[in-house]
Amino acid sequence: MWQVELHRGDAASFHARAVPEDITPSVWWFEVASPALVLGSSQPIEHVDHEACARRGVAVVRRRSGGGAVLLEPGDALWVDVVIPRDDPRWTDDVGRSAQWLGACWQHALATLGVIGTHVHQGPMIRTPWSAHVCFAGVGGGELMQGVRKVVGISQRRTRAGARFQCALYRTWRPEAHAVLFSPPGPTAEDLRDVVATVAAPFAAVMAAFQAALADT
Repeated sequence: MWQVELHRGDAASFHARAVPEDITPSVWWFEVASPALVLGSSQPIEHVDHEACARRGVAVVRRRSGGGAVLLEPGDALWVDVVIPRDDPRWTDDVGRSAQWLGACWQHALATLGVIGTHVHQGPMIRTPWSAHVCFAGVGGGELMQGVRKVVGISQRRTRAGARFQCALYRTWRPEAHAVLFSPPGPTAEDLRDVVATVAAPFAAVMAAFQAALADT
């Protein structure tokens, strides 16, 4: 059984949440109340144009999982954390393969909503000129792709107790909104135009489909 929680608030508070030592398999949905640019755990802060973020009311926060930045705007991006203990049957010590089961869940869930022609990336990480800046510009193991465009981004943090997989997808993709938040030399809107495949279904439908797919794992 999965423990499901729904939160709404600021991204900084959500990402500061620690993984408990005694983990129950959990799904943490989070709706941002205001825009935030969420940097990967080791992403250089110099990537960010802080004045541009301030002018647009975008908070700059850091998550504990790796990868490039994800821009979260209310109504545009759906974010969910999936947490499993180390003794969970879905756990694997192979970091490169550890999210493949989760990508398969997303693939099944979104197929029920008409998102077809997808595949779960099972090869090594694919880096591009801008993947260090923007999460969706690269491809990691287990992420869901539609051709060369990413449908669901997945990053993870592993502890002694288990793993916290952080997943994001977009209903709309505005590359220009991302590009203006980075210091030069950063990606242009044109550089980011074709990196995302959006999901048009209402978030409530996506949440229900994903939880049903998880229940079948």
